[in-house]
Amino acid sequence: MDAYQTPGAFSWNELMTSDPEAALAFYTALFRWNVQKMPMPGGDYHVVRVGDTAVGGVMAIPPQAKAGGMPPSWGSYVTVADVDATARRAVELGGQVVHGPHDIPGVGRMAVIIDPQGAALNVIAYSPPSA
Repeated sequence: MDAYQTPGAFSWNELMTSDPEAALAFYTALFRWNVQKMPMPGGDYHVVRVGDTAVGGVMAIPPQAKAGGMPPSWGSYVTVADVDATARRAVELGGQVVHGPHDIPGVGRMAVIIDPQGAALNVIAYSPPSA
């Protein structure tokens, strides 16, 4: 099992920004990242790679989040075995589920939770690799 697939491990980092191209110009110059553009229905997603390893992504802030005043920000994902069970447990422990759980085709299932102190975190269960 790859480390990112281990439940409890931080596994992905994602930037939602108002200007993905400007952000990519900055970060690729700063860190020498390789970027692979993936056209998506809601706009391009840019997979960030360090060498051959995908470590994160960059995308435009979704319109509904932009309308809510979301500033550009980085988000982290933690791998879980069961997103729905994790979301329920977060609520039992005093947290909230603010997005999802929902499926990401070809990737897995995810949700955004907020802990009792107000910090947001993404949780994800990855789909098994295709043969």
